[in-house]
Amino acid sequence: MTALPDKYFLVAGFAEGATELNAFDNALMKAGIGNVNLIRVTSILPPAAQHVPAIRLPLGALVPTAYADETSAVPGTQISAAVACGVPDDPALPGVIMEHHMIGTEQECRDRVVRKLEEALAQRNYRLTDVKIAAASGVVKKVGSAVAAVILWA
Repeated sequence: MTALPDKYFLVAGFAEGATELNAFDNALMKAGIGNVNLIRVTSILPPAAQHVPAIRLPLGALVPTAYADETSAVPGTQISAAVACGVPDDPALPGVIMEHHMIGTEQECRDRVVRKLEEALAQRNYRLTDVKIAAASGVVKKVGSAVAAVILWA
């Protein structure tokens, strides 16, 4: 059993690389999370988790992360990734994390991830009190990758 995360922060990055995997890795590095092991989680923010500035994570740490990524090897293509966290007004309730990635602008990606967040909170009958968003976007030169992530930490 792992500890329930009580902190979270959002990061994002765009980078190029020689291959799709290298571009993704470089985007993780740009976002500041390239030297940890991301454990992909779904869309729940633990109750009462506190938003904090980015934490310097231990190298090689196993890190629960909700993330979106878009990678392309088509020069001239604009790619984007975004994450959004919604916190309900009741601190005893969990928050919701949504991810979106696409070919398109950063603003389009932000708009879509917020719509997903609003729908998820409405489905739960939660009243939204706070939203945090991180997004990355770029125009591909050779092979590019955009990453946005919510890092959960105890």
